[in-house]
Amino acid sequence: MSQNSSNLSGYGTFGGMEKRFGYARVSTAGQNADLQIDALEQAGCDRIFIDTASGVKAHRPELDHMIELLREGDVVVVWRLDRLGRSVQNLVEMMNRFQKLGVGFVSLTEAIDTTTPGGMLTFNIFAALSQFERDLIRERTQAGLEAARARGRTGGRPAKLDERRIDEIHRLYDSKTLTVRQIAELMHVSRSTIYRLLEERRTAKVRKSAMAE
Repeated sequence: MSQNSSNLSGYGTFGGMEKRFGYARVSTAGQNADLQIDALEQAGCDRIFIDTASGVKAHRPELDHMIELLREGDVVVVWRLDRLGRSVQNLVEMMNRFQKLGVGFVSLTEAIDTTTPGGMLTFNIFAALSQFERDLIRERTQAGLEAARARGRTGGRPAKLDERRIDEIHRLYDSKTLTVRQIAELMHVSRSTIYRLLEERRTAKVRKSAMAE
């Protein structure tokens, strides 16, 4: 369950035209965001938005609400980078979005501030690393597909799906650089196997979340 800081006392007021928006996230309802909130208050945030959601969960209502309120000149502040983004690529996409809106971004723990030249340099390094990661996955995928085709031509048998191979299938799927068909060909399994593994993972997450409540 997300919680908007406007419902809490002492979380700042809106004064002036440009605002500092704090964003905090905890993974489960059993955790609290006090450490993040204290840091964001000390950083001078006018308003703090809090989501309760895992890092892999795409829908975060308070983050969406905050983005709707952003105006040119505003600054988004987080306690740590992983509170905002689910991956390097996701962080880069989010900061590109802020940049298009004319909004600054500050991460307190990593001392990143895109309103400064040094902060923009750090952002550009992140973007380059994200592109490098995508290119590396693409190269490995191409080599793997060629090897898989070669095994198919020589009558190779599918390898047993151990934990390492299952983790690799999940990683490839989460990278969003391949289709299910390509992953199946690369890992030498059927598409139905891929869908079964994804469904098993989704069910396990739902069960774990229900037990935590």
